[in-house]
Amino acid sequence: QVQLVESGGGLVQAGVSLRLSCAASERTNVMGWFRQAPGKEREFVAGINMSGQYTKYADSVKGRFIISGDNAKNTVYLQMSSLKPEDTAVYYCATRRFSGIPVDRALYDSWGHGTQVTVSS
Repeated sequence: QVQLVESGGGLVQAGVSLRLSCAASERTNVMGWFRQAPGKEREFVAGINMSGQYTKYADSVKGRFIISGDNAKNTVYLQMSSLKPEDTAVYYCATRRFSGIPVDRALYDSWGHGTQVTVSS
């Protein structure tokens, strides 16, 4: 199983930016970000095919978040801008061996432990 380590979370005010990083122990096909707010289901945020660099976003973050990948470092980033209190959640990095960027978390193989992002109003 791929080992994943997330970093970059924190407590910020609404409107600012934050960048999350996730380093994988080996190269993988697809890397994605999910988030889980208290009392809610874990939801897809963004994903990237590391070879072709094509991306997919949840409607709730489109235009505000950008996902990017660095194949040389087996690392994916999530640049989050114009943060809102509703973005508050634990953010998880996930990988997938197969192609495609599904929104279903069950289709991802490995998960990180998560990093907390808290946005105050």
